[in-house]
Amino acid sequence: METLSLMGAGFLNALTPINLLMMAGGVAMGIVIGCMPGLSAAMGVALMLPMTFTMKPETGLIVLGAIYCGAIFGGSISAILIHTPGTPASAATAIEGYQMTLRGQAGKALFTACYASFWGGLLSCISLYFFSPLLAKLTLKFMSAEYFWLSIFGLTIIAGVAGKSIVKGLISGAFGLLISTIGLDPITGVKRFMFGQAYFAEGINTTCALIGLFSMSQVFILAEKAIKERAKATKFSDKMSLTREERRIIRPTIFRSWIIGNLIGILPGAGASIACFLGYNTSRQFSRHREQFGQGSIEGVAGSEAANNAVTGGSLIPTLTLGIPGESVTAVLMGGLVIQGLTPGPELFGKYAPMTYTFFAGFVLVQFFMLGIGLIGCRGFAQISRLSDAILIPCVTVLCFVGSYAIHKNILDIVVMLVFGILGYLMRKLDLNTAAVVLALILGPIGEKGLRNALRTSRGSISVLFSSPVCWVLICLCILGILSPLFMARLEKKSMEDAVSGTAEDVGKLTEEDNV
Repeated sequence: METLSLMGAGFLNALTPINLLMMAGGVAMGIVIGCMPGLSAAMGVALMLPMTFTMKPETGLIVLGAIYCGAIFGGSISAILIHTPGTPASAATAIEGYQMTLRGQAGKALFTACYASFWGGLLSCISLYFFSPLLAKLTLKFMSAEYFWLSIFGLTIIAGVAGKSIVKGLISGAFGLLISTIGLDPITGVKRFMFGQAYFAEGINTTCALIGLFSMSQVFILAEKAIKERAKATKFSDKMSLTREERRIIRPTIFRSWIIGNLIGILPGAGASIACFLGYNTSRQFSRHREQFGQGSIEGVAGSEAANNAVTGGSLIPTLTLGIPGESVTAVLMGGLVIQGLTPGPELFGKYAPMTYTFFAGFVLVQFFMLGIGLIGCRGFAQISRLSDAILIPCVTVLCFVGSYAIHKNILDIVVMLVFGILGYLMRKLDLNTAAVVLALILGPIGEKGLRNALRTSRGSISVLFSSPVCWVLICLCILGILSPLFMARLEKKSMEDAVSGTAEDVGKLTEEDNV
């Protein structure tokens, strides 16, 4: 009964005019960011993080969640119209979506993407509502030793989000841990690596680091390339709709992709880029109309988009309950929580339960805004995807500078942002991972406090680190976390190969039948 009352109160709070306005604005901004190739959901969330400081925590989280969902869907617009995914999460959508555009069915493809994204995101809220409180209750049993192993588990996920190389992921994580030690010692108050600057007493400003690593570094990447006009978005005149029969056909596909995307989202270190290919492959395997794949299949578009949007709700579960962000976007979102003074775990579902359930309700309503704004504004967003880098670069740069300065109105914040922007640029050139740095920057202090407090209470005996069943469970998860990148890399590679080879096979069969 208490949970139901919290859910009801959450919806009442989320339905206030200011929250509704923020949802609409966040979704529209996310779609704009998502449909422009070269930008990303993580960059958009990091860029808007400072703007949420003056808002209530629940309103700020709703804005960030709206940008997240909008950007994941927005990537499908450019994928369908110019065969260039706005975000990696829409890579599989481009396979069938662009073929539909070439056949004069761009409107139908966009409607399918929007419709499937809506249901994928909406259904993912089910697990967010019902699994998050259960997992949060488990963390009530955590003491200092458990928090140490939890942070270690989070750090092992660095390898999972590190991309192609585990070694480079660990190097990125070690760099983040080193940065996290700057400032006053959390136990004794001793100055560490402050270089005589009182500015560093509280450590590196996490928001400035996030803006630099994800946003300013992207500006440098874009500036490195020649200023160019983007591919021209195809104009479309067909109606953005599906017949009742077509909706019936894609309904099972959406349901399967929801389950796939939700599970992938919950698994730390996976992400929407893997989910979109798994959703696409599954839709092709179970389809009764396999001959349409490679020629423009609405099932292929629906499978990809439902899966990548289902990741959004699933990925928030480990982020909010355990403080273990599974990908770069939720790492930035967790940074927003920490900056607001909120600690992921049981407190969010106890002391701050009204705020948390308001965010959950807002996340549900965001899906409806995404559906409405997506359907109404697709033609306009299609033109935005044509913006050249000559316009994009100065706009993002200004937002980076303004956002960094607005935090404390301190020029040093801009300097820190620029330094991390350069570091982020160099890390991308060296194929290191900026998300791993963020994870280590956030989890480092948690692990340090847990370890030192545990050793202090046990008078230096390390046996305290192995004294409970929860510790051993987390140790096993750490081992799995180290091995998971190998499995995820094979899974993603196999999914991409299956998607390409399966589509080519279907096209080949269709060609043979035509020749006969």
